[in-house]
Amino acid sequence: MPQPNHHPSGNLRSIVAMLVAVGFFALMDTVLKLLSTRYPVLQIAALRGITALPLVLLYIAWRGAWHTVWRVRWPLHLLRGALGITMLSLFTLGVRELPLSATYTLFFIAPLLITVLSVPVLKERVPAAHWWAVAVGFVGVLIALRPSGEDLQAGFFTPGGLAVLGAALCYAVAAVAGRLASRTDSSESMVLSMMVMMALGAGALAAPGWVAIQRTDAALLLALAITGFGGQLAITEAFRHGQASAVAPFEYSALAWGVGLDWLIWHSLPAAHTWLGAAIIVGSGLYVVRREKRITEVHANAEHP
Repeated sequence: MPQPNHHPSGNLRSIVAMLVAVGFFALMDTVLKLLSTRYPVLQIAALRGITALPLVLLYIAWRGAWHTVWRVRWPLHLLRGALGITMLSLFTLGVRELPLSATYTLFFIAPLLITVLSVPVLKERVPAAHWWAVAVGFVGVLIALRPSGEDLQAGFFTPGGLAVLGAALCYAVAAVAGRLASRTDSSESMVLSMMVMMALGAGALAAPGWVAIQRTDAALLLALAITGFGGQLAITEAFRHGQASAVAPFEYSALAWGVGLDWLIWHSLPAAHTWLGAAIIVGSGLYVVRREKRITEVHANAEHP
């Protein structure tokens, strides 16, 4: 029996989609950073949901997928919504305090955290080599955070650094919950519930301290909607046609976007410790991806001799 495999053109299509998705999300994060100087972080999370919701509704109508959006496992969707609000609020706090490149470097720990959480939640078996990669990745985080030294602004206990790590943890837990939900629920229902809960939940939390929207920020809010929605579509497309092991490494192209946008808009470049920490974290993540690919190929060959 022939071994099932993804066609190389499918992988190429997915890699291009991933690069597009990362670009969209990097531009969205730039908008978040710009808005964070004028609005509370919870209000920005609410605006993320409010601005994207019309596009999500049009997309579901275009796909004729309304019949799939109500048959959902509500506890998992509520959990993902709460985590999404917390994650975006913490990430916005982090990106307000840190350069994009440093923020992405710390956030790259999320895939390794997903590996850790997959054992108790998804009951997956993680090889010993993966645990070593996770440990090395955490060393990279410590280096990037620079817990000691004269530059206290880049230290471990700064609100920005801790906020990004908290956002990465929320993202990892939400991703694991999303894997569980995706076994029975449609992707449309997962996107819609996230945007609704972000708009309503974060909106309710932000209401007491709501700041009036400035008319001059209309273009930024439009950009927030388009980049967030475009990134969501592109990343869904990326994992739909290609092998995850072939596509996932290109998520690290976010660092290039971060460096470029930091230099172009804020005229700053990463410090040496950020580069070193990023190299260690990315290397650990790529090692896990390559190991997963080899394990998958071995299992496939054993099942289809």
